[in-house]
Amino acid sequence: MSTPPRVTIKDVAARAGVSKGAVSLAFNRKPGLSDATRDRIFAAARELGWAPNLTARSLSSQRVDVVGLAICRPARLLGLEPFYMEFVSGVESVLTERSCSLLLRLVRNVDEETAVQDAWWRGRQVSGSILVDFRADDPRAAAARRLGMPVVAVGHPSLTGGLTSVWTDDATAVTEAVRYLAALGHRRIARVGGAALLGHTAIRTAAVDEAARRLGLAGVRQVTTDFSGEDGARATRSLLSAPDGDRPTAILYDNDIMAVAGLSVAAEMGVRVPADVSLLAWDDSQLCRLTRPTLSAMSHDVHGFGAEVARTLFGVIAGEAVSHPVATPVLVPRGSTAPAT
Repeated sequence: MSTPPRVTIKDVAARAGVSKGAVSLAFNRKPGLSDATRDRIFAAARELGWAPNLTARSLSSQRVDVVGLAICRPARLLGLEPFYMEFVSGVESVLTERSCSLLLRLVRNVDEETAVQDAWWRGRQVSGSILVDFRADDPRAAAARRLGMPVVAVGHPSLTGGLTSVWTDDATAVTEAVRYLAALGHRRIARVGGAALLGHTAIRTAAVDEAARRLGLAGVRQVTTDFSGEDGARATRSLLSAPDGDRPTAILYDNDIMAVAGLSVAAEMGVRVPADVSLLAWDDSQLCRLTRPTLSAMSHDVHGFGAEVARTLFGVIAGEAVSHPVATPVLVPRGSTAPAT
C-alpha cells in the first residue's frame, strides 16, 4: 500500500489561498497579516493535519516565554473560587522566577478548549500548557499527543491518558474525612460534591461509598453541584430539610465556598453548628478561618500545588519530568465539627 504524500507548507498555502511566506508569518506570530487571513491559514493547517516542524522550532527558539491554561468555569464563579485563585498564584510564582507569562482563557467545554490549545500551539503562542479538570475518556490527552504539545495534566493518572501528571490523593483524603466523622459518632453523613462529569468528583464519590461500606454506615448521601456557593446552599438546604431521622448530622463539602454557604444556610434554618450538624470543608483557604465557628477542613497547600505543576511543565519541556503525586490533604479540626449527639 502506498504512503500518502506528506503535507507541506506549500499545500497549506494553496488551501488558504496565500503565499508560503504568509503561512510562515502566521505560525511565527509575525505582523503583516489580518486576523481573518491568519485564522484562514490556521483553519487550512488543521484541515490538512499540518504543523510546523518541531525540530526547526526548537532550533529557532529554546526559550519558554508563555504557558497556557484554559479553565472550563464561568468567569463569575472563577472569581469567587479560592482554589483556582491560589492555584494560579502558585503557577505564577514559578513563571515569574523564569520571566515567563501565563496565557489564561476561560472556555465553555472540552471541545472549545481543544480548539484553543490547538490554535495556541499551531500559532506558536505558547511553549506548553497546563490541563485541568479531567474526566473519564477525556479527549485532550490524545489531542495533545497528536500536536506534539508539551503539557502537564492535573489529575489522577487513571484519567489523564498517559500524560505526565501531578495530582492529590483525593481517595485517601476522603476516606480520612469519613473515618473522622464516623469516629465522632456520626452515622448519617452527607457529601456536597462537585460536578458529576469531573474525574476527581467521581474518585471522591467512589471513596465515600467504599469508606461507608467498610464502616457500616448505611445513611450516607451524596449530591452533585456546580461548585458555586448558590448550588452548595441549595444542596445544604435540601439535606437539612429532611425529617429528623433522615437529616445528616455531618456534611462534607468539595470546596470551601460551598461549606461557607452551608454554614449560612444552617444559621438561617436554626440548625446549630456543630451541636446539630458538623460541617467539613475542602482546601482550607482563608475563608475557613473567617467564619464563626471556624470551619474544619481537609487542608492542602494549593499555592504549592500550583507551583509544583508549573515546575513539572518545565520538566516536560526539557524532557525530564515524571508523573507524581503531591501531599495528600490532611484533616484540620476546628469549631465546625463535634461529636454527634
